[in-house]
Amino acid sequence: MLEECGFEYRVHPVNISQGEQFSTHFIKLSPNNRMPAIVDHDYPGGALSVFESGAILIHLARRAGRFIPTGEAGFKETLEWLFWQVGNLGPMAGQYSHFRNYAKVQDGYARQRYHNEYNRCLGVLEQRLRGREFLLDEYSIVDMACWPWVLIAPKVDQPLNEFPNVRRWRQTIKERPAVQAGVNLLKGSRRSGAPTDDERSILFNQTARTVQTRIERDHEK
Repeated sequence: MLEECGFEYRVHPVNISQGEQFSTHFIKLSPNNRMPAIVDHDYPGGALSVFESGAILIHLARRAGRFIPTGEAGFKETLEWLFWQVGNLGPMAGQYSHFRNYAKVQDGYARQRYHNEYNRCLGVLEQRLRGREFLLDEYSIVDMACWPWVLIAPKVDQPLNEFPNVRRWRQTIKERPAVQAGVNLLKGSRRSGAPTDDERSILFNQTARTVQTRIERDHEK
């Protein structure tokens, strides 16, 4: 979205394998200790932090006056499909990827459950894209939110042959220069292998108590 709008920005990587998401500074920006989070330094009245991907996209779209419908009906559809992504496509694809790629003990039921849901969500997209180029009347934050979860389909053994509309839509967006710039951002610093046991304990075994303990330790530094 930042690339599409031509906004100037600085990237601050957060090493989640080392627990940097539990730092006092980051928690102030993202109370859920998850990425993404942004700080809009040009916001009227002073710097404004925003967390959660859907909220960030809406904020940036409203600031730019682009990639979001202005009419009531169009805005209603934006919210519907954006909430669908954050409540369905994203979580289902993410859980499937976890049980397929990261779970140390393979759970056949969990893996099949989330694979089926991911497949079902692709079917929802397939029907929505029938006879239309994008999810709304024009390219929007809804496409931006959904696309990364479809980009990964071949890497999680989900062919798109049965979803020709989704496959065409995926390729159309992939060819956008701003999307290519976003995909290549920090490409050289991404994980190339499975997490270690210590990293797994940070990534996957957090509870309210352990998170609070990490926050308190950071306060003491």
